[in-house]
Amino acid sequence: MTRGETIDKLQAYDLTIIQPRHGYRFSLDPLILCDFARILEGEKAADLGVGCGVIPLLLARSAGGTLITGIEMQAEMAGLAMRNVSLNNLSDRISIVQGDVTEVKKYFPGSTFDLVISNPPYRKRGTGRVSPKPGRDNARHESTASLPDFLAAAKYLAKVSGRICFIYHPSRIAELFAEAAVLKLAPLRLRMVHGSAAAEARMFVVEMVKGRKGDVKVLPPLFVYDDHGEYGEEMREILRTAD
Repeated sequence: MTRGETIDKLQAYDLTIIQPRHGYRFSLDPLILCDFARILEGEKAADLGVGCGVIPLLLARSAGGTLITGIEMQAEMAGLAMRNVSLNNLSDRISIVQGDVTEVKKYFPGSTFDLVISNPPYRKRGTGRVSPKPGRDNARHESTASLPDFLAAAKYLAKVSGRICFIYHPSRIAELFAEAAVLKLAPLRLRMVHGSAAAEARMFVVEMVKGRKGDVKVLPPLFVYDDHGEYGEEMREILRTAD
């Protein structure tokens, strides 16, 4: 570990994760997304835009016999993800590929994965506040790959009837649904994520399916914090935090 890194624990998942001290650091979003996706025992999954590797690590801890592949454009972050996989003794179940989401056909045959999952950058290039901390803007702003690129890659990688789960910003919900329709991806589940019951939604999670039709179910919202500013009951369950 270098001086520019920290070691953090997700004790409930028995995970130790190295992160940049001042760059992009994971938030609650990957935990919410992985809980929503609910990987099943023995499934193969792909994570588009793996960052430090937290989503593959969470998926591997969530169900036995799973095989997870992470795809990451930035060489530094791909290397960090590989280190985290090794640190948690999961190299036999998780592999990391350094590559661009727009070029997944170079790395994998089509219709390979039961689950494709992603927490893609949600700000369009040239919009929003620029972070002074290196690495954060690449994680938050679209660079070489846009939302349509992430969705197209997910469709290519998913098996027929395979699940595609994204967490994304509410300001772009109409765009995501429109692009999904173009790609003939059927949304099956949608859930809004709020900081509290009084706050507007800050993110949403959606499950889409490739190769079959279905009606979308809008699930009850997830409130991260309760009226007292503490994690709500369901959020504590996701974090596996005892009362």
